[in-house]
Amino acid sequence: MSKMWQRIEHGLWPILQQVLAVVIAWWLARVLLDAKVPIFSPIAALVALNTPRGARGANAVRVVLGVMAGVFIGDVAYRYLGHGAVSIALAVLCAMLFALVVDGQRVTMGQCGVSAVIAVVWGQQAAGERVLEVLIGGGVALVFSQLLFPAHPLATLRRAEATMLEELVDVLATTARALQSEREEQEEKLWERLRPGYGVMADLVKAREQALTLTRTVPAWWGQEDPVRQEGASAMHLDLLVNSCMTLARTAMSVDPEHRPGLAPAVKELARILRLLSKAPGNRAVRARAVERVLRVVRIEQPIGSGPRAAFRESVRMVGRDIMVFAGASDETADRSLRELDVEVPIVTPPRLRRPYGTARPRPGRRPPQRP
Repeated sequence: MSKMWQRIEHGLWPILQQVLAVVIAWWLARVLLDAKVPIFSPIAALVALNTPRGARGANAVRVVLGVMAGVFIGDVAYRYLGHGAVSIALAVLCAMLFALVVDGQRVTMGQCGVSAVIAVVWGQQAAGERVLEVLIGGGVALVFSQLLFPAHPLATLRRAEATMLEELVDVLATTARALQSEREEQEEKLWERLRPGYGVMADLVKAREQALTLTRTVPAWWGQEDPVRQEGASAMHLDLLVNSCMTLARTAMSVDPEHRPGLAPAVKELARILRLLSKAPGNRAVRARAVERVLRVVRIEQPIGSGPRAAFRESVRMVGRDIMVFAGASDETADRSLRELDVEVPIVTPPRLRRPYGTARPRPGRRPPQRP
């Protein structure tokens, strides 16, 4: 139930924007084109905006380009081959291959293919009307995505960070349950849970690229690429954190079953720390609190002796080290904190963007959770 409300909370505002854009695109098509039943303009606006924030502007451009290319290719096929099945097949084939070569995105290929069909079946006039309507719908989508409701680059990146951290929380929580359970199915669940763990890194890389693109395409964020690059570099430390968490899970399960329950508290605490960070990854106070708690864990888990349990403790310390670096500690300080007990670990202030005209924008993200 809570996940359902979270989806509603995160998705309601974008849906309302899409509804408003659809109505405006429909109205503009009626006024500017005198279209009695404008279909394509509201559809184009909806398709363009129905994608994650940060990619809506590019999606709008893809929709418009796909339609224009499809209409042109379909018109050529209609002129030389008429309305037949061969004409439709060749038009769709050429249109989708063209979109595949030029862009390769599904939305471009789909719009290109559909427009080619319309151009062949309904003729040049209907295809031309579709182009004009789609230009209106795409224009409305661009105004919404780039001017009225632009995505915040850092918020885009930190949402991806939060998703990644939540994924790692689940991995460590599953590991802790497997350590405390004597049933083999819990261990099997852990291995199944680890398989998709690496895949979420691709979403973080994509979010980083989208955030940088926003600083180049959205007027409100022009000239503010450096803070986004700084946060992107911090986000890339999550790649190391993913690897260290996966190593921790595997190392923990290599310990003899009779000793596993005693390892669970450290894993649970690391999971709680990551959950804390996932609630507000851009908040400095939250990051500092996470570092304090990490230091308590790594200073308890000293890798004394040898064997699987010593390897487990070293893995715990590596996870803690990667958490500290993500939170804003330097690599050198994080390494020293593993060797020396009295090292303070200062963290840098997370970057922020300035709003147009020099006014300060509050840091994106939720209010930091209260200290447990």
